[in-house]
Formats: sequence, C-alpha cells, structure tokens
Amino acid sequence: MFRNTFQSGFLTILYSLGSKPLQIWDKNVTNGHIKRVTDNDLHSMVLEVAGTNVNTTYISCPADPKQTLGIKLPFLVMIIKNLKENFTFEVQVGKVLDDENVRRRFRFSNYRSRTQVSHFMCTMPIGLEDGWSQNQFDLSDFTRKAYGTNYIETLRVQIHGSCRIRRVYFSDGLYSEDQLPAEFKLYLPFQNQKADGRRTPLRVTGGGRVPPISGIRDRRSCKEAKTRASVPRTSLNVSGCEVYSTDWPPLLSPPLNLTPIRATAPM
Repeated sequence: MFRNTFQSGFLTILYSLGSKPLQIWDKNVTNGHIKRVTDNDLHSMVLEVAGTNVNTTYISCPADPKQTLGIKLPFLVMIIKNLKENFTFEVQVGKVLDDENVRRRFRFSNYRSRTQVSHFMCTMPIGLEDGWSQNQFDLSDFTRKAYGTNYIETLRVQIHGSCRIRRVYFSDGLYSEDQLPAEFKLYLPFQNQKADGRRTPLRVTGGGRVPPISGIRDRRSCKEAKTRASVPRTSLNVSGCEVYSTDWPPLLSPPLNLTPIRATAPM
C-alpha cells in the first residue's frame, strides 16, 4: 500500500478527527462496538473500540487481507486511552518482514504477565497508565533483539478492544514533544486555554511499564525457538512519551521493579 511511497518523518494510518478515520481499516465486531465518541478529557471525537472479548472485536489495516502496508519507518506510535479493560494489539502490532524473508508478529497485551518468543510470534505484556498515553515502539530494536535479524517493513497492524484511539502513526525516529507537529499533539479543551489565547498541550503520560521480556538464550536458539531465558528490558521516557526497547544480557533474572530512564532529548 505504501511500499512505493516516499516515507519520511510521519505517516499516519488512523486519525480519529479525519472524515473517514477507518477508510483503510477493516472492522470486525462481535458483542461490542467500534464508533466515534466524544471524549470527556479532550472534548473532541475519538475512536472507541470496545467488546466483551478482545479476540472478536478489532480493527485491522489494511482492509484488504491480500494487501500489505509496506511501511519501512521503524517507530510505531499510538495515542490511546486506557479504559481499564482488556486491550491488545499486533504488528501482526502487525506482521514484520525481516531480512530472512520471514514474517514475524509482535503482540502486546495488558492482561498478560510474561513474554514468550517463538519462531514466528513474540507476545509481550504492556502496562498502560490511567488516561491518555503516547506509546512509541521501536520495531527495529524488537526484531533485532528477539530474532537477531534486521527490520525491513511493517505489513499489517491490528488493534483489539477495549481502548480509545486518537492517532496511530509511524515515524522515522524518536521525537520529543517540542519537535512534534502541532497536529500530532493532544490539547486541553478551549476553556482551559491560556490568557494569550493559545491552547495548552495536554501532558501525555508514558505508556506505563512493560514487564521484562523473556527472550532466547542465543541467536541460534532464538531462530529455532527452543531455549528461553528471562532478560530485563528498559523503557526510556522522553518528554512524556514512553519508548519501548530492550536490554537483553543473557541469563539475567528480571528486576522486580523497573525504573524508567529519564531523557530530555530524542535518542
């Protein structure tokens, strides 16, 4: 879909304020709903995906299962609201094609307690803070650390309820809040604007914590998906947005409490 398009900076695949936010997305709803609602915090329209079962209510991009996104930008960014219900997404958080011509899937869920890595799929728990959060995922780092291969492109993204979505986009790097374009920031309602008439950017918290990743002991074992070891991860909190990456020294037990590393400039 985007493989023959020049890709640089930011590439949005979902924006709740667009005229047709799900134009390139497919919808699947069973005992739930997918609709635009007015969020009480933002006082504007957002997309709500909610259902009694995360496996039966979801949106997937592209809409045509025979097509692929072909997005080469390595950072996936999701601006979502935690509804304190089960939530999961894939980069099935689409399928990722690596330099071994193998399609990998990364699945993140807030109801899982441990990470598992197999030859074709890596499942990881994610902890979301209350309210709105901006979550950045370094797909290149995940692919390299989990499978010892290079990230080439993202083929598909799938988001399961329940959550509220403002924007989903890809970027070519990690940007601080000051470096983001105005349309990529969340703003407080108009009644909370400053005296000079400018609206105040909403402080977007980090996406919470992802428990340590259980990886593979070595690269050969990783490809064979046989031997597993517990390894810690580190989250980098940059100007209010949490960036998920991994530190994978072999055969180390994960710490009980993870403290995000604070940074003031993009990595």
